[in-house]
Amino acid sequence: MSVLILGAVGVAITVSLLLFGTGTLSSLNCWQQSIQARMVADGCAEEALQQIRDNSSYSGTFTIPIGSGSCTYTVNNLGGDNRSISAGGSVGIAVRRVSITIDQLNPQLNITSWQEN
Repeated sequence: MSVLILGAVGVAITVSLLLFGTGTLSSLNCWQQSIQARMVADGCAEEALQQIRDNSSYSGTFTIPIGSGSCTYTVNNLGGDNRSISAGGSVGIAVRRVSITIDQLNPQLNITSWQEN
């Protein structure tokens, strides 16, 4: 009888450890996708900044595939030298967004805010 009880306890512990391991791997995968999505969003924002450097009157929305994800950015002309950029990156189920504001274009861009949303 004690052998059966010890066996049942051993099986319960083994199953618990396997389920915990699977949950941990899933969490790590989500975390990794989130980090990658942040890098994609930042890269997308940098691309938008480059478009503004190349053409100070640039505005619009563009989508780019980057690595295993994709990004979309929108540049809004707020008048004068003021611009706002909204960029989002997605990898798998993870989505990260950044917002940037600019108040000067020449002689160089002046970023007044870069925030993750």
